[in-house]
Amino acid sequence: MKKKKDLDQVNAKAWEEYIKNPSDIYDKDKNYSRENNRKGRFKYDLHGYTLDDANIKVREIILSCKENNYKEILLITGKGLHSKNEKDIYVSKNFGTLRYSVPEFIKSEKDLSNLIISINEADTKDGGAGALLIKLKNL
Repeated sequence: MKKKKDLDQVNAKAWEEYIKNPSDIYDKDKNYSRENNRKGRFKYDLHGYTLDDANIKVREIILSCKENNYKEILLITGKGLHSKNEKDIYVSKNFGTLRYSVPEFIKSEKDLSNLIISINEADTKDGGAGALLIKLKNL
């Protein structure tokens, strides 16, 4: 295996300047634009979240969306194609991936499930099997 070379002074200085203000890096945790609110849909990408972190974030999103009068939530979960669950004998192949575990988590939490009309796979244009469309009740 070939070892990477250390950064020279010019590149090291450029890197230090860049990380002070990385304006071209997309922040997926930042709330989505007002355009989503006009449509009554909140969109959030859960790629990279662990099951526990995703469940915490999903709870936060559902409660926040209900408070802010959203009608729908589009959760991008991914299809689980790159999941390493197959190698872990202690983790369910299906329920170890977000696309299966998130709906089960919502259904198992009474305070969340009472706010939900339906949880379905998103339309193809919205992510298909890699996304969930959650419709919220009008309370």
